[in-house]
Formats: sequence, C-alpha cells, structure tokens
Amino acid sequence: MNAIVSTNLVDNSAAKFRDASISSDPHILTDIYNEHCNIAIWERDLPSDFIRQVSDDISRKPMMNVVRQVGANSIVEDIANIAADRVYAKQLQMYMAEVIDMFCVLFDTDKVGLRLSVLEKAMCPRFHFDRVPCRLVTTFCGIGTQWLPHNKINIHKLGHASGGKQDEESGLMHDATDIQNIGCGHVALLKGDTWEGNEGAGLVHRSPALKAGERRLLMTLDFVA
Repeated sequence: MNAIVSTNLVDNSAAKFRDASISSDPHILTDIYNEHCNIAIWERDLPSDFIRQVSDDISRKPMMNVVRQVGANSIVEDIANIAADRVYAKQLQMYMAEVIDMFCVLFDTDKVGLRLSVLEKAMCPRFHFDRVPCRLVTTFCGIGTQWLPHNKINIHKLGHASGGKQDEESGLMHDATDIQNIGCGHVALLKGDTWEGNEGAGLVHRSPALKAGERRLLMTLDFVA
C-alpha cells in the first residue's frame, strides 16, 4: 500500500505544497512526477547477510570512491569492475544495476552519473536542497540520508540565514524529532530546486552525523548534462 505523507510547506511560497510518497512497492518512485511530491522512497529490503558482509568489509577496507558515467544500454559492463575484490561484489553490482536501470527508464535517459563511496563523516552536514532536477540516493550499509518534511521547515533559516547556528538551534525546524531518515537499503528520489516548477521547494536534506569508526556505503545517481 502506498503511503502519502502530507508535508504542506510553511514559511515559503504559499502557492507551493510538497508531499512525500513512501511505499514498499518500487512503482512509488514514479510519484516523483507528481507536482506535489518532492521525495519518493521505495522501502527496499536488502538481505541482512549482505548488509553484514558490507559492514564488516568496509570496516577493514574503507577506501572506495567510484565516480563514472554509466550507459543505459551497458549497465552491467560499465559497473563490472566495481568492488571486484570484495566477496559481495556480484550481489552489490546486481542491486546497483537494478536501480540504475530503473532510473534510466523512469527518466528516459541514455546515461547517468554514478557515485559510490564509503563515507566516514558527514559529506554535507548542514540541511540544504540541491540545485539539480533530481538525485537518487541509496545506502547499502549504514545510516541513511536525513530529510525534513516541508510542513516542519522555516525555509528562511537555511544556509547563511541560520546566523551560524546549528540546524537544530537556528529555527529551521520545529523540533529535532521532525528529522526523518531514509532507511538502509531504501531507494529515494530527491527532487531538487531546478526541477521545472519546483523552484524554492527542493527537498531539504543533509548527510547524517557518524560516530567514530562508523561508516556507510552510499550510492547516488544524477543526470548527465
């Protein structure tokens, strides 16, 4: 069953209202085309054995940073050498290929920009929205990206307008309990500020803070100009 979470935007343009669409059905990702949706989340479950293998591996060998373009008609070939020396390589590549293919079909694109990285600290620690049309994020291991429902945001407190205060103290949100996390294994489409008609209403999100020794394996997909 699809879950539509109402997130009417406050303290922003009165004409814009944005929702979150969340479901265990992968077809939920098509909701990103809904004008009133700025995050669509497929609650995909990854096998616990796979997640455990990845976690154990990246705790010993944390170096992984892959950046490349992947063709819609050559996905398997283009990612064949990724993590090739890791015991879970084939399984990881299978999960990656599935999501890349879905992204290419959904947006009718011939190629995508792929990034796969092991992160030991927050890459973007402050809440923000992306100046892109749309970005896919999924975490194969570790805590997922954090985001805020639009009805919990004072958009005028983003960035420099925070006065240098922490997100939880700046007035950006009503309460720290408003912060949502994309689950490990879940696949999310984050609508950005340059999606046509979505100016000023991009999904507000940030990288999660990590404890000492904690790591996450994050994949993102972007459009290629």
